[in-house]
Amino acid sequence: MVKKRRFGRVRKLPSGRYQARYQGPDRVDRPAPFTFATKKEADRWLTLKEAEINRDGWWDPNAGDVRFRDYAAEWMTTRELTPKTEQTYEGLLRLHLNPTFGDMKLKDIQEADIRKWRATRRKAKRGKGQVPKAYRLLRAILNTAVRDRLIRENPCQIEGAGQENSEERPVLSVSEVFKLADAIKPRYRALVLLATFGSLRWGELAGLRRRHLDVDKGTVTVRETVHDVGELVKGTPKSRAGYRTVQLPDLIKDDLWRHLNEFAAPGPSGLVFVGVKGNQLRRSNFSKYWAEACAAVGLEGIHLHDLRHTGNTYAAEAGASLRELMTRMGHSSTRAALVYLHARDDRARELADRLGKRAAEELKKADDDQDENTGDDDPPPIVGPPV
Repeated sequence: MVKKRRFGRVRKLPSGRYQARYQGPDRVDRPAPFTFATKKEADRWLTLKEAEINRDGWWDPNAGDVRFRDYAAEWMTTRELTPKTEQTYEGLLRLHLNPTFGDMKLKDIQEADIRKWRATRRKAKRGKGQVPKAYRLLRAILNTAVRDRLIRENPCQIEGAGQENSEERPVLSVSEVFKLADAIKPRYRALVLLATFGSLRWGELAGLRRRHLDVDKGTVTVRETVHDVGELVKGTPKSRAGYRTVQLPDLIKDDLWRHLNEFAAPGPSGLVFVGVKGNQLRRSNFSKYWAEACAAVGLEGIHLHDLRHTGNTYAAEAGASLRELMTRMGHSSTRAALVYLHARDDRARELADRLGKRAAEELKKADDDQDENTGDDDPPPIVGPPV
């Protein structure tokens, strides 16, 4: 009498091969994904499948049958994204991820597929700088698929693939900042100074209202931002840390008062920075004036965001702690704040010289104390090695 298996069953097919089947906890009868040359092989597969279920829990092998493009589109709708971030993600999916993974089922995406995709994209003439961003988005989507129990593990396991080796941005001297402020159209002088000494982003400057700029107290409060995604969309800071009040130096107060009196829109809700015709400020229009000012003072490759980077560096050099920098910049993680802690070469030289001077003073003091204790004015004789 043939002993009946406790888990699953095996039957011989007309082809002479053997098929293994089992019933999962969901009471659905499922065959093994392939057939076996011998009954012994089929029995062994069922034994391993039972052990896997007991060890790792039940996992529906058909759960990951959904196409990546469909799951990614649904993933986008469940996230609270700023208009700018949403536009960025849509571009990464359309240009980088969906052409390769769009029609693949989630369960079929393997690390080898991702490694091949990354290598191909990095060799492309255009868009290779977006590969780390696309990889991070792919990893985030598949992380959610793991939590949804559609796949067992995330195949995005390539070390360092999501890191960007971006070029370190320049830090302007105070003199260069004011030269830019002098060179740009008077309407935008205060914007240059506030971007630097207030550590504000473009969207925060474009969305700043008069009631949030208190020149008497020397503060600017961030409560609103503007996203330029083809159209101007009013928004709010993307994290709680983005809601903040930044202290401003007295150095720029006169410029801020002059701007409010001459250029800002009227009323407490009036925008601080507007265009020549009084319309809401657009980056595309401002870029012309920015480029002209940079050319006039001989600065090449300088972006407006470099002013924020510059101001953050000034704050760090003035002695701000990491927590104070995070608060000033509106970042919630130390990693993000540390990006801006790049010392200028002249500052690094100054610190090195001060370090050496202090060490020399302490060394001299230690020598003087030793001389007082021994009562000797002359240095001790040099004792050579034994003969």
